[in-house]
Amino acid sequence: MLIKGLSAAFVAATLLASAAIAGPVDVNTADAKTLARELDGVGMAKAEAIVSYREKNGPFKSADELVKVKGLGKKLVDQNKANLKFESGKAGG
Repeated sequence: MLIKGLSAAFVAATLLASAAIAGPVDVNTADAKTLARELDGVGMAKAEAIVSYREKNGPFKSADELVKVKGLGKKLVDQNKANLKFESGKAGG
């Protein structure tokens, strides 16, 4: 019974944590699935391109750097700016 209770608690905590994420997404730490879910006009292909670019070139420092990712234009980046954060791309962080 304890294991069932712990499993249920874990599932509930995971669901609540997912619901709490619905705010600005850190482009430098989010996985492709999260990016695709949270950003307008970004599907899995573009989300995977963001992650791939980040892995090859290091963290993004601003939204303007996202236009360097193949498939992302200024218009798409601009429409998502309010939902982006780059905390882990700052010096020392």
